[in-house]
Amino acid sequence: MIPLVDLAAQHDQVADEVAQGWTEVLKTTAFIGGKQVAAFEGEFAAYLGVPHCVAVGNGTDAIELGLRALGIGPGDECVLPANTFVATAEAVARAGAKPVLVDCDDDTALLDVDKLAEVVGPRTKAVLPVHLYGQAAPVERITPIAESVGAAVLEDAAQAQGARRHGRCVGSFGDVAATSFYPGKNLGAYGDGGAVVTTRADLALKVRLLREHGSPAKYEHPVLGFNSRLDTLQAVVLSAKLRRLETWNAARREAAARYEELLADLPQVRRPVVLEGNLPVWHLYVVRVPRRAEVLASLHEAGIGAGVHYPVPVHLTGAFASLGHGPGSFPVAERAAGELLSLPLFPEITVGQQERVADALRKAVERTPR
Repeated sequence: MIPLVDLAAQHDQVADEVAQGWTEVLKTTAFIGGKQVAAFEGEFAAYLGVPHCVAVGNGTDAIELGLRALGIGPGDECVLPANTFVATAEAVARAGAKPVLVDCDDDTALLDVDKLAEVVGPRTKAVLPVHLYGQAAPVERITPIAESVGAAVLEDAAQAQGARRHGRCVGSFGDVAATSFYPGKNLGAYGDGGAVVTTRADLALKVRLLREHGSPAKYEHPVLGFNSRLDTLQAVVLSAKLRRLETWNAARREAAARYEELLADLPQVRRPVVLEGNLPVWHLYVVRVPRRAEVLASLHEAGIGAGVHYPVPVHLTGAFASLGHGPGSFPVAERAAGELLSLPLFPEITVGQQERVADALRKAVERTPR
C-alpha cells in the first residue's frame, strides 16, 4: 500500500530530537505556555519574514481570531473562494460575519481574481485568499481590490507553509495570515495546532489577548476571549520539524516534477498548473480526471492511497445552505469538485512508488472512457 501521506517516515527523522525536548518539558511540567512555545513563535516568524507569530489551538481558530482582531463581526462580509476546506467559511461564520463566495480559476483552482471585483462592496471587511494545495494565491492582485472598499486581507495559509510568491513567503502579504499545524500539513504537529502571523503589532497584541480568555494578566478579563493555545509539547515537535521544512519542501517539489514527467503522455489526466511567480510546496498533488469515482476505486484496488480534496464546494454543503446558492452558482468550482484527485505525495516518496502510482493511474483512466 502506498499511502497518501506517510507521517511515520517523517517522524523517524525527528524522533530523537522530539524525545529529548519532551523530556525537558516533562521535567519542568510547563505544559501550557512553556518557553518552547515562545521559541517556536520566534522561529516561525523569522522563517516567514514577519515580526509577529501567535501560536493558537488550531488553524480554524487562527482564522477566526485573525478576523476578530481585525474587528470583524456581525453585519460584515468576508469574501473567500468556493473551492476550499469548509473551515475557511466556518471561521468567518463563527466570527459572526457572512461568507461571500467567489468562483475559482479553472487552471489553478485558486480564487478567481477577475470575479472578485463583482462581489466586494461596502459591507466587505475582509478578503480571504486561500493558498490552496501548497500554491500561493496572487495576493498582489487581490489586495488593491480589497483596499478599494476598505477591506483587509487575511491569508489562509494552512496548506502552504514555506510557499513563495515572487520570492516572498506566503503569510507575509496580507494584514494578517492564519495557518494550521494539523498533523498532515507540510509543517504538522502531533495533534492540533495553528498560528496567526502578521506584520502589525496591534493585531498580534489583540490575538494574544483573545487566545488567553481575553486576559492580559491573571484574573483580568477586559474583553471576552477564547481558550486557544498551542501546548508546549507540540511546540517542541514544530521546532524540530521547522528546521527540516525547507529540505522536505524541496523533496516535495522534486516529487511533483517527477509526476509531471510520468503523467505527461496521459491526455485524460489534467495535471496541476503553477501560477507564474509561484514556488509551490506541494502540500497536495492534485490532478483532474474524468469519472473520478471509478478511477479512485481502481487506484484503491491497486493499493494506491489516493484521496479527494474537496468533493463538495462550500455553497453546496448543508452547513452553508443558508447562503442561498444552488447547483450552478459557481460552475468552475463545481466542475472541479467532481474531477479533483489527490495522488500520494510526501517528502520520502520514492521513484518506485511514484512509478507504481503513475502506472495504476494509467490503467485506471485507460479503462475509464471520457
